[in-house]
Amino acid sequence: MLRITCFYRLFKIGLRIGSHEPAGCAAFLCLLLALYLEKERAMSASIRQSVLYSQNFMKDPRLVAHLLDRSGIGGGDIVYEVGPGKGMITGQLATRARQVIAIEKDPRLAALLLQKFADKPNVTIHAGDFLHYPLPRQAYKVFANIPFNSTSAIVSRLTDTEYPMEEAYLVMQKEAAEMFLGIPRESLRAILLKPWFEMEIVHRFQRKDFMPAPRVDVVMLRLRKRGPPLIHDADRQCFHDFVVHFFTTWQPASSTALKSIFTRRQLKYIQRELGFNPDGTPTSVSFEQWLKLFEYFKAVGTEQASQIIAGSEQRLIQQQNRLQKIHRTRLAR
Repeated sequence: MLRITCFYRLFKIGLRIGSHEPAGCAAFLCLLLALYLEKERAMSASIRQSVLYSQNFMKDPRLVAHLLDRSGIGGGDIVYEVGPGKGMITGQLATRARQVIAIEKDPRLAALLLQKFADKPNVTIHAGDFLHYPLPRQAYKVFANIPFNSTSAIVSRLTDTEYPMEEAYLVMQKEAAEMFLGIPRESLRAILLKPWFEMEIVHRFQRKDFMPAPRVDVVMLRLRKRGPPLIHDADRQCFHDFVVHFFTTWQPASSTALKSIFTRRQLKYIQRELGFNPDGTPTSVSFEQWLKLFEYFKAVGTEQASQIIAGSEQRLIQQQNRLQKIHRTRLAR
């Protein structure tokens, strides 16, 4: 606003007395003012669009290069990018990877990207929602500054599939990354991911690294597929149902969920040999204890116990979908 005021004052000084037509330096200043206001308008529109799609664009290409240098992405890789925005990351991926598939939900940005990378044969731009994009059956990696409001859904899309990515580098809120890592206490998402993926924070950003600057701390989380997994793929659904059952039926204490599928003698063994606190909460149980508890369940669990936990994950998903539908309905009113 101060800069606009200064332009306006200079413009008035250069005006001819008794005339509304600018001349000489006034005409030049008028042109500068028009260009400045157009730039401000374009920038404001860009920020409004970024807020609409929950996008915080990275500003420094040198930082992008540094992050890619530290990644495991090489010349033979197929790399997917979610939410490429203005293409800063896309351009650098194109020089390092065999093929880049960038998926942009914002149609305005997608159109710009199609023009920008029209001469890059190894770059494919897809205009649409990544959550509905078919993922490949062959090995691929992901490097993306993802929309923060879709973090959980995007991670689920990449991991809860028959052919998950080999490795992913995702920019996300620090709070979300810690939830996936199980920091400071284990979470349901962390326990469901850890048997199949190794995770760590590989970079901590400054808020000024983005435009617009986010109001939260931001990190880059790396997810790498384990080989082999800590739980066999054939037991994947059973493990998910087992853990979800505990997280959804434990109140007022973990013993409530334990009693529904273990005998009194088995409970004593769990408490004595596995160090399981029956008065604690599921988040107080370490990941290692969850693995031991599940192995014990597979060894001694009855058919009735298996039926009790069966479908627990699907029931939780259906409940969450109903809550989201109610939330969207209320927002639309």
